[in-house]
Amino acid sequence: MATTFVLNGTSTTLDVDPNMPLLWAIREVSGLHGTKFGCGMAMCGACTVHVDGQAVRSCVMPLSSVANRQVTTIEGLKSRQAKAVQAAWIGLQVPQCGYCQSGQIMSATALLEKNAAPTDADIDGAMSGNICRCATYPRIRAAIHAAAIAAKV
Repeated sequence: MATTFVLNGTSTTLDVDPNMPLLWAIREVSGLHGTKFGCGMAMCGACTVHVDGQAVRSCVMPLSSVANRQVTTIEGLKSRQAKAVQAAWIGLQVPQCGYCQSGQIMSATALLEKNAAPTDADIDGAMSGNICRCATYPRIRAAIHAAAIAAKV
């Protein structure tokens, strides 16, 4: 059964099992490998994408649930906030191993698109579902604060 949705601004129809996790539809069928598999249980955040602007875990979301919706992956980020987050990540050298970073960036961008001036508590809440095995949390928080300032300019 075919599922049609908008993927990174382009109408996309995938003729696969509608119960396939969105993560695998994005990676294996659509060929976009920036979204990572981490745990398969929505616990680590490596698979974070935006669905209608909301950060969600794609590893447990069936493809059928995004029918006629907007899905944005790390490859499709274009907002002013997204560019500010990406620049801050580079400028503050946030990644260590880098595996979780696409999910981290997706969650941080979703936060800044809804809250232009997040507090530490706001950041902690928005990022609590994203695990970084390298423990770069202080750099992640600093980068989100820097991106919030840069996005206002």
